[in-house]
Amino acid sequence: MRFLASINLFFGLFPLSSFDPREFQFAQTLIFALEEINNSSDLLPGLSLGYQVYDSCSYAPLAIHSALALMNSPGPEDSLGDPSSCSRSPAVLALAKLVKHFGWNWVGVVNSNNDYGNNGMATFLEASWHEGVCVEYQESIHRTDPREKLLEVVKVIRRATAKVVVLFLTLGELIPLMNEMALEGDPGLQWVGSEAWITARLLTENKAYGFLRGAVGFAIRNARLDGLEGFLQKVHPFQAPDNTLLREFWETVFKCSFEGGSSTLCLGTESLAKLKNQYTDMSELRIPNKVYTAVYAIAHALHNLLTDLKNDTDSGKRPVYTPQQVSKPQIRQNINNISYESSHSLCLSLCRSIWFDDNGDVVAFYDLVNWQQEEDGSLQFHVVGLYDSSMPPEQRITFNKGKLAPASVCSESCPTGTRKAVQKGKPVCCYDCVPCGEGEISNITAVVFSIHKDTPIVRANNSELSFLLLFFLTLCFLCSLTFIGRPSEWSCMLRHTAFGITFVLCISCVLGKTIVVLMAFRATLPASNIMKWFGPPQQRLSVLAFTLIQVLICVLWLTVSPPFPYKNMKTYKEKIILECDVGSAIGFWAVLGYIGLLALLCFVLAFLARKLPDNFNEAKFITFSMLIFCAVWITFLPAYVSSPGKFTVAVEIFAILASSFGLLFCIFAPKCFIILLRPEQNTKKHMMGKTSNDIRY
Repeated sequence: MRFLASINLFFGLFPLSSFDPREFQFAQTLIFALEEINNSSDLLPGLSLGYQVYDSCSYAPLAIHSALALMNSPGPEDSLGDPSSCSRSPAVLALAKLVKHFGWNWVGVVNSNNDYGNNGMATFLEASWHEGVCVEYQESIHRTDPREKLLEVVKVIRRATAKVVVLFLTLGELIPLMNEMALEGDPGLQWVGSEAWITARLLTENKAYGFLRGAVGFAIRNARLDGLEGFLQKVHPFQAPDNTLLREFWETVFKCSFEGGSSTLCLGTESLAKLKNQYTDMSELRIPNKVYTAVYAIAHALHNLLTDLKNDTDSGKRPVYTPQQVSKPQIRQNINNISYESSHSLCLSLCRSIWFDDNGDVVAFYDLVNWQQEEDGSLQFHVVGLYDSSMPPEQRITFNKGKLAPASVCSESCPTGTRKAVQKGKPVCCYDCVPCGEGEISNITAVVFSIHKDTPIVRANNSELSFLLLFFLTLCFLCSLTFIGRPSEWSCMLRHTAFGITFVLCISCVLGKTIVVLMAFRATLPASNIMKWFGPPQQRLSVLAFTLIQVLICVLWLTVSPPFPYKNMKTYKEKIILECDVGSAIGFWAVLGYIGLLALLCFVLAFLARKLPDNFNEAKFITFSMLIFCAVWITFLPAYVSSPGKFTVAVEIFAILASSFGLLFCIFAPKCFIILLRPEQNTKKHMMGKTSNDIRY
């Protein structure tokens, strides 16, 4: 005995006013896959799969009506389909990656005003925000909208400054919009499409849509389904006289009528083999491939479930088993656990790479399609890349963008000597370039030391530690960026530990330079060989040793009680402030205390060496830098404790930047002054104090 199970699918066969041969091809692919499975002796033996096709007419009220009819029909538990709304498509995520890959940070978006468009666009907008892409406008349309609405959207697109438009639309919404767009000529825009229309031959064959050339988008991977073409050509209305869909299909594609009248009479001798349209087109089997895969996924899940039930019966765990015991939730749950590693012989090679994640979603794998104009003027689809969600984020898109990337940015990059000023009421991608204040920028950097690394003033003051100090000071400036943005678990831990370690690296270098200055003077005494204990290897080792102590403190802090994000609802009654709690107060103050201890030690040693005989005694500049450093952090303590809410972060950033600038200017500004403006004093004799020209500051 063969039992019957039913698979239910919804297709937009009638888009309100006309029959859609493309959607009918999808429905026939479903039947093709079912017949393959039913003729198999290995997959679901003794069980026949049936189907029910519900026409939504691509219209929400009719789709709801069909869904309710399905749920209220007899025996709903025997049906394996689930008329649920569309889930979040991984193709939007892919589109956001694509836009980011090309550097398009200023785009416009238009989506269908239905589940497909709204859910997809919501996912795209969320992903775009994380990718740093700004959206100038978002418009939604539905095929039932009046022409005035479409004209309004066309006006928004043409007047906008964004040169890239993302269209998350079905064909039913896209075609009316493109018809209105074509009336005013080529807008000169870069179009980015969703999988619903990016490989639709109907669009490329219409010369009015020539302005879509260059469009890019992700399409479901193409496939070859052996036997499908012959199956589609064998369809005939006389096979099932009661099937109104077949009659409508036949009358539509052959432009005839079985009723006669004013139309050409359908004879039934017309041949589908000679027909060339979307139904017979075998070059783009992307969506049929998905339909085919979905049917086989259900079949494999049902097969595995029934096998388990039979095994339970054979082992005595279950007294009796019948296919009627299977429910829809069991099938959906089992789909998550299936894969096609050992595929059925009738399931083509494409099935071997199919598997599902914990959410029941197949791993996203798309072709990147580009519309290119051929020499004869026609538009053709060219696969120019791939998207594979199973790869690491930075490797998911692979292709050579070539000339496919027109610029679409709200504001160009600011030139040297200017800074970004965000425009009020605009996204962060929009900014003005305003001149930097006096003393805030210099076209001459750490390069000065690199170019003059062999001059006496650089070599005489321990060039290796100087370069290390410049590098670590750069890290100090950068670590202030970790205090900006919404607190997260990682940013809270990073901001304090990065700050603590980088500052110890800087102070260790300064401390090493101070000790070298002191020891260098003692080395000039008769019979002294002390400098052999303070050579470059020892200096590097001292920096490493001092830093390792701070690293150990940070590791203990993060292990015992690390910083974490929390919502401060105490400071203001009307506001909730997102902050980073330091976790262990002992760990936080231990990090600060260790920095203060090294700074104090450095200050004392530099103060003792400030009057050593030398025309350029670096110790006095180190003394000034440590004086500023200590003053800033002594002032920081009461300010940090008493600052409420968000001002705590501002105080900490100010202390980091102020102390970093103090070290930078006090230690390196005098050297740059001599290198650039007093080159005659950059000599060995002058450094050793053997000239009569003293330097005054």
